[in-house]
Amino acid sequence: MTHYKELWQKITVSLLLGGLTVGFFDATAKADESMTVSTFGLATKQMNSDVLTPFAKANNVTLRTQFGDSNARMTQLEHNPNSGVDVVELSQNNALSGNQKHLFKKLDFSKLKNFKRLTPAQQKLAKETNSVPYTLNSVGIMYNPQKISINSWKQLWSSKLKDKLAIPDITTTFGPAMIYLAGEHAGTAVEKDNGQAAFKALSQLKPNVTKTYSQSSDIANMFKTGEIDAAVVGDYAVNMVQKANPQLKYVVPASGTLANYDTVSILKSSHNTEKDYRYIDARLSATVQKKVASPQSLNNAPINKTVQLSVKDAENKTVGAVAKRAKSLNFAYVNHHLAQWVTRWNQLMNKQ
Repeated sequence: MTHYKELWQKITVSLLLGGLTVGFFDATAKADESMTVSTFGLATKQMNSDVLTPFAKANNVTLRTQFGDSNARMTQLEHNPNSGVDVVELSQNNALSGNQKHLFKKLDFSKLKNFKRLTPAQQKLAKETNSVPYTLNSVGIMYNPQKISINSWKQLWSSKLKDKLAIPDITTTFGPAMIYLAGEHAGTAVEKDNGQAAFKALSQLKPNVTKTYSQSSDIANMFKTGEIDAAVVGDYAVNMVQKANPQLKYVVPASGTLANYDTVSILKSSHNTEKDYRYIDARLSATVQKKVASPQSLNNAPINKTVQLSVKDAENKTVGAVAKRAKSLNFAYVNHHLAQWVTRWNQLMNKQ
């Protein structure tokens, strides 16, 4: 939580100065020799070593980088569209919102040789949002098998988890997924009653929830201290949490899961378009996709159709059987209702 507050303090300073100051390297580089990439802050060391540094060397580009939560970076771009960011990586709902707010350039997909490696549905998503998906992730449950056994979503409501559960906050990538999961638990689809039954189910879940978290690192710490026995997490964070807590198990219930694409877009204010397209194409390349799929890297599920993973590398990812039972959220619906949901969520889940 400290990191999250520090990020917002930096964003506030950045907005006041009219520039982008978070996580930059070599800010004095010439415009035609540099580009700025804004991306997720979960595994910055691996992102630098496996994606950013190799791209910079191969293309003779000086990279400036911004790391942080998708929602926080999106908010910054809304307030300061001329921040200096060239390429931005966001969660699917933020990408949809950014395109609707005309923050992105209209993409020319003929400039991406690896675009053909995506499925028709993924290509359709890219054309609708001017944001190219580069990985698919989904949500599951991590738990301490020495304390409890879990194989279904409904068990989150068990009294055995009183004060021992952590769930993602509403403003995070999988925060809205919690509302949909609560709706399923209540037996009424969110879009049927605008989430009324879902929030009632969340009120029933609240006695179990010791924290709604914004940073996946919080989960690792809470498991380590014994503060929680279970948590709802995105699969991209599983290896990081298990590294600190090897005994933990991860399960995607047989009833299904909810999925999200992480995407990459070019900001309308970018002047490095040629390099931007090269970056997106590199993100989609078989070489990079296979590299970042490794549990020792970013644990990103590949969407390039030519990439084949070993059984070990396919673990804890939205591929194979997990991908087949993953459902996509209606992010247009989510974004339309999100402001109202955030208010209700805070009144219910974050009220002391």
